[in-house]
Amino acid sequence: MSRLSIKTARRAGRVRRALKAVAGDRLRLSVHRSSKHIYAQVIDDLKGETIAAASSLEKALRESLKTGADKEAAKTVGKLLAERAAAKGVKDVVFDRGGYIYHGRVKALADGAREGGLNF
Repeated sequence: MSRLSIKTARRAGRVRRALKAVAGDRLRLSVHRSSKHIYAQVIDDLKGETIAAASSLEKALRESLKTGADKEAAKTVGKLLAERAAAKGVKDVVFDRGGYIYHGRVKALADGAREGGLNF
């Protein structure tokens, strides 16, 4: 494992530990960012299952977006995830940014999810 991936994994672990301390009974909105796409899912850690998920890889989004690796795509994915979560009755979540800095595409996804109706 490279030194960079070890540091990223440690940072993600710190973020997740802090979330568990404040989450209570809320679900977790987890974000994964790659160089070409962005993915998000709402996870119930108590049951160990994914409630809702969205990504820039989905066919409808690939056709409508220029690329899956910009702020516009991230915001769209956030809104889509919020709609899917609301359909399942989820309103309140905690935001798990993983090892990523809350800036750029990660922030745009969070803003899109808030616009879609999720509270965090």
